[in-house]
Amino acid sequence: MRRDLLMVMLLQGAGLAVLLLAMSQAKAQEAKTPYSAMAATDQYMMERDSEIALARSAAPESLSRDAEIMILGPHGYETAVQGKNGFVCMVWRSWTAGTDDPDFWNPKLRGPICLNAAAAQSQVPITIKKTEVIMASRSKDKMVEAINAAFDKKELSPPEQGAMCYMLSKQQYVSSRGGHWHPHLMFFLPLTDPAGWGADAQGSPVIAFKSPLDRLTLFLVPVGHWSDGTADSAMEH
Repeated sequence: MRRDLLMVMLLQGAGLAVLLLAMSQAKAQEAKTPYSAMAATDQYMMERDSEIALARSAAPESLSRDAEIMILGPHGYETAVQGKNGFVCMVWRSWTAGTDDPDFWNPKLRGPICLNAAAAQSQVPITIKKTEVIMASRSKDKMVEAINAAFDKKELSPPEQGAMCYMLSKQQYVSSRGGHWHPHLMFFLPLTDPAGWGADAQGSPVIAFKSPLDRLTLFLVPVGHWSDGTADSAMEH
């Protein structure tokens, strides 16, 4: 009887140890991928006037004051202010990052961006499409499927010549790794070899990313000042 009771206790103890080990491994995995799924929708939202101000901060006031301003609503982006100069300013959320980016679902990310007319032609529709699908499905896979289908149907297109944007906001938070990073310009080209720009070469200020999903190569060029004219102190050092 005592032997049977002891065996039960040992088995229970072993089961508890396995359970604790599994919980520990799950927590460790969660720590490595803290943003493994979409958060509650309201965590991605902003107060209307605050989002308008943040979007405008992406570019110098001389450009952003007459730009169209788009903000995130419950189902996707909507126009909050009509523009006059062809620029479109908005605040990108985390799902504009690469699909393999660990911050893809990070609700803290805010990327104020002001696109010129050439960039707005291709990048605003892509952003709108991604956001609508994400808000409706909460699925990265469905977003990828929808973007590929839209390109195949010619509903979306690669960037035009001269497509560029400003990302000069002090309030930007572009990743959990880089934080505010640096004020920078971005240039959008159809998929191309970054070496033609001297990108990523030793000593080159040009950084390149290829995005097959968006059918483009993105070139980033850090600059020395934020949109309010103050210097980026990190660049000085």
